[in-house]
Amino acid sequence: MKYKCLVFDHDDTTVNSTATIHYPSFVEYMNKYRPDVQYSLEEYVRYNFDPGVITFFKDMCQMSDEELKQEEIFWYNFAKNHYADAFPGIKEIMDRQKAEGGYVVVVSHSYSENILKDYAHNDLPEPDMIFGWEQPLEERKPSPIPIYKIMEKYDLKAEDILMIDDLKPGLDMAKAAGIDFAAACWCFDIPENEKHMRENATYLCKCVADLEKIQWGE
Repeated sequence: MKYKCLVFDHDDTTVNSTATIHYPSFVEYMNKYRPDVQYSLEEYVRYNFDPGVITFFKDMCQMSDEELKQEEIFWYNFAKNHYADAFPGIKEIMDRQKAEGGYVVVVSHSYSENILKDYAHNDLPEPDMIFGWEQPLEERKPSPIPIYKIMEKYDLKAEDILMIDDLKPGLDMAKAAGIDFAAACWCFDIPENEKHMRENATYLCKCVADLEKIQWGE
């Protein structure tokens, strides 16, 4: 294997969840509490890419701190009652990574319990570490702190780790930590997002098989 540790984002990288869980939750919440705020799925994905979910909610949706807390509870309850399907080929990559003595870690903006629920639903191997939304704000993506903790726990160097993510916060985290980054562009086809990834990522993956080729050269 090329990288001893594969660090996976969860939503729209490992599982197809924004279109099936997160966006429907957002629409349902807004229809109920803020019917004046309407965004399409493509807009929702684009703005989660940049400027990021918190800025999107606060500045673009103009949600107060209290509304942010309310929406987070609504989203949490919605997500825990839904499952997301893994993209074809992800399980095989994770299984092989673990079988060959490598590590699989998750750094995500979803809660760890919902990540584990999706992993069990898809029969994915249990991650070696998970850094989810329950982490302190200063330790969530794009903070490089999760990468530093991975390095410390497993005695890894920057060149041993590959981050796989579909959004800019993951890319920014990888850059801050000095590790390689594979852009997961297999879920949505949004030209602006892909252009940024193509210009800034170490690798650009249009399909899951591209990630397998990076890791094993096959």
